[in-house]
Amino acid sequence: MSGTQTAQKSLQDARVASEIFELRPDYRALLMVVEGIPPGPSDDSSEALLREAENCAKDLLLKYPITEFPHIAAWRETYKSFGVKPQKNRNSLEALTRRVENGLPRINRLTDIYNAISVKHQIPLGGEDLDKYNGSPYLTRASGKEPFSTFSGGEPQTELAAPGEPIWCDNTGITCRRWNWRQGPRTALTNDTTRVLFILDALEPLSNDSLTRAADELASALKRLSPEVQASYRIIGPQTSTE
Repeated sequence: MSGTQTAQKSLQDARVASEIFELRPDYRALLMVVEGIPPGPSDDSSEALLREAENCAKDLLLKYPITEFPHIAAWRETYKSFGVKPQKNRNSLEALTRRVENGLPRINRLTDIYNAISVKHQIPLGGEDLDKYNGSPYLTRASGKEPFSTFSGGEPQTELAAPGEPIWCDNTGITCRRWNWRQGPRTALTNDTTRVLFILDALEPLSNDSLTRAADELASALKRLSPEVQASYRIIGPQTSTE
């Protein structure tokens, strides 16, 4: 089976457990596989996207404090629903948006592009290196016995997921804790990543049309890097989950 076929199977076999929809019946995940991405440093194109995203967020800040941005507010309430204080454990979208006033980080072209799309479209967006991924992604609620490998103070450590918290996993273990809070280093993107599984998380009031527009802009930005880039996606919701 070719790499492309393997990636497509991973996408089609992805699943979200029913208890996730019991927690948030309005939840949808857009999973997108992108292959053939040429690695590279930050450049003029990624810089332009970051500046556009910063300006979009600054315009919103003229209307609301960050905690009242509609999608951020929805995720803060969701974190409370599984026992997490959102002021201490911020979802990835809020954490990134809070960096806008001092400037979003400039890391590498790939990371800059997807961070810009996340902030511009106000959607939590994570990326997993498919060459380090094992099997198909699934989102479930933790039993409290699942180990999570991470780093603290530059040193590797293992901690357990909290009972009930949503966790994204592959066949090896947790890839991201608390829905969209902290990614594990095992599948994190690097400067050499060429194949990515992107996960875009949506709650109301964000519509499926808005979710798709963000994915389309992400795919278009990556396809401009090379004619070899290929992208496909699917949306998993209460009516489409395989569980």
